[in-house]
Amino acid sequence: MPTGGLHQGDNGDEVKTLQQSLAAHGFSPGAIDGLYGQGTAAAVIAFQKSEGLLPDGIAGPRTLSALGLADSDQLPSAIPAVSVEIVSQMFPVTPIGNIKSNLPPVLSALLENRVADKPMVLMALSTVRAEVECFQPISEGQSRFNTSPSGHPFDLYDNRKDLGNQGAPDGANFKGRGYIQLTGRLNYAAYGPKLTPRVDLVANPDLAGDPAIAANLLALFLADKELAIKNALLAGNMATARKLVNGGTNGLDRFEDAYQRGTALIPDSLGK
Repeated sequence: MPTGGLHQGDNGDEVKTLQQSLAAHGFSPGAIDGLYGQGTAAAVIAFQKSEGLLPDGIAGPRTLSALGLADSDQLPSAIPAVSVEIVSQMFPVTPIGNIKSNLPPVLSALLENRVADKPMVLMALSTVRAEVECFQPISEGQSRFNTSPSGHPFDLYDNRKDLGNQGAPDGANFKGRGYIQLTGRLNYAAYGPKLTPRVDLVANPDLAGDPAIAANLLALFLADKELAIKNALLAGNMATARKLVNGGTNGLDRFEDAYQRGTALIPDSLGK
């Protein structure tokens, strides 16, 4: 099978093999004629939905692997095409030095966590621009949303049950840090053990702002939400994709601008 997979408009023996496998799995494409038409695309989408894959109608590595037609489900990586020059065009006001310093660990983390295909690379970089346009991991500053008029810093976070906080000084200890602004005792406890090597972020919360750790937290967070993010992107719903990371639409304008710029600058890689 082609490295990038098969998609509507393709034809030949490989498409016929795909059609035969779909039919054998109970998803009829119609005629077994070697033509990847609407019937085959519909059968692929139905199979993808059944398997919990992105229902985009493309028979890429994950779909082909689930059908038993590929040895690997690894998606094509967009990383080789991502350069400081390209990213600087996605971040038009960001110091290039910051991009040079912090882009390599971000790309390395995306590769390590198997979210290096084009949509997820765009999602990662666009998220960074929306959250921290300076392209450096940062710590959350005080605002009226986290600090009361007469309270100590981050007192409005101290007792947030949804964040897993247990009272002062949890608000300040587990304020937002990194590229995705990891926030709350619950998230620090959940993501520290997922790091390689594992890190006790509850005991050492400032480590969430370390560039290498922050890059891996970004990649891990996106990996956990990959299917939901890709479904939103497939539907063209950028606001939903943004909410899956941010919980709201803060920075949506920067997110959309970076994504659109990157879509034009980074070559396509087929396959879901």
